[in-house]
Amino acid sequence: MGQVLDRLQGKQWRRKQIQKITDKVFDHFKNESGRANLTFEDLYIGVLLVYNDINKRLPGPHFDPPSKDHVKALLQENDINLDGEIDRQEFTKFIKQLTADTFIVVSQGLILTLVAAPTIAMATKRATEGVPGIGKVVQRLPNSVYASLLTLAVVLFQQASQEF
Repeated sequence: MGQVLDRLQGKQWRRKQIQKITDKVFDHFKNESGRANLTFEDLYIGVLLVYNDINKRLPGPHFDPPSKDHVKALLQENDINLDGEIDRQEFTKFIKQLTADTFIVVSQGLILTLVAAPTIAMATKRATEGVPGIGKVVQRLPNSVYASLLTLAVVLFQQASQEF
């Protein structure tokens, strides 16, 4: 039951984050132009701003925004009233569709880090316990501390590799 609630809360968190980002971007254009809808050019700039926000806020790899042609094709799919412009509701749906893969990649990276790293830590701890000098130190460390240190090292390594 707890896993189901966690998954729902994770999806709710994702929805809230996307809603915050899309509201911020949509309001920016609405306030700047005084229009209620986004034109294609506004939409494409909005997509660039959304991807900029995603790359700032989410852990994991840097995500490249889609091409203008891809955005134009998605606009035609999401323009419900067929006026060539996109309103707030259409924009939110558009961004959710556009960023679905982004969140899957981030989730996979987090799962790998949070599940695989502690497992590898326990395997390396057992392997290093027999090494002279290091083995005694490793034996004294509690499993939870050792796994946490190795997981932290993996996260730091991932962040450092992304900066290059």
